Order: sequence, then structure tokens, then C-alpha cells
Amino acid sequence: MLLAYFSRAGWNYHYGGRTHLRTGNTEVLAVMISRLIECDVHRIEAAEPYSDDYQDTVERNVREQSTDARPVIADPLASIDQYEIVLLASGIWNVRAPMIMSRFADSYDFAGKTVHPVTTHAMSGLGTTERDYAATCRGAVIADGLAVRGEEVNDARPAVETWLRQNGLLNP
Repeated sequence: MLLAYFSRAGWNYHYGGRTHLRTGNTEVLAVMISRLIECDVHRIEAAEPYSDDYQDTVERNVREQSTDARPVIADPLASIDQYEIVLLASGIWNVRAPMIMSRFADSYDFAGKTVHPVTTHAMSGLGTTERDYAATCRGAVIADGLAVRGEEVNDARPAVETWLRQNGLLNP
């Protein structure tokens, strides 16, 4: 099993305002999941890092979404062939995963794999990840996803355990 995630620290949305995160919400969630299940973990990082500034990141994301951009990944995996199950974790930015997740998905052969979307969000839940991953992770089965509100990520362990158990990813 592979848990591949993209997370951004810095200034972030927080209950309508802003807060500075030393560790991004999705990274907090990814670490939590990786401590509960046996999996390889890969952090997806942009070759051109996203700004620490919230508004700059929002503006970059809008540009990337409007042009269907595929930001370059700094240290891509050579292959995902050895994995049967892939958890793709990211925040939800403007109702969808950041475009770097589409780059990741486009870069590998997902035929015969099971993909679980995992998101942190402010209001959008899984956003369009199920539809987007169905298009970019060609040949994969898109299975049940997990959506955790970013402001609540530190208290999400019970919900995470329940989701993992319901999807046969956590031993009873």
C-alpha cells in the first residue's frame, strides 16, 4: 500500500480567518494514517514550492486550475507498480485537489489498482477528487474516500480509524 500526499504549511484558511501552520493539515493526517496502517509514504513536493502566503497560493491555484496545469514534482517516484492500493491525500483548493495531484496521477499506470482519495478541506469535503481521479488514474477502481475538515484534523483519529476499518485497511 502507498500513501502519497501533498501538503502545504504556512498561512492557511481557519474558520473564515487565517492561521499559520507549521505542519500542513494533510501532512498531519498522512502521519496519523501511516501510524495506523502498514504502508509506504511518499510526500509529493512541487519543484517550484507554493508560497507561505495564503493569497499568493490561492492566486497560483486559480491560474493552475484555469489552465489545467501540471506542476512539476520535485522528487517523483520511479514507479508505483508494486502497490495494489494507493491513498492519494491532499487539501481541497477551490473544490478540487491541487493540480500537482493531477500531475502525480497522470505520471503512473494505475490499471488494476484501488485508489482512495483522502482530503483535508474547509467546506468542500472530497471536492471533485473522485471524478478527477477516475479520469487521471486510468484503469483504477476509485474507492471510498476520507474527508477531514482541516480545522479538526488533530482530533480526527477516531474518524480515521473507522474509515480505515470500513475499507479493510485497518485490522479489526
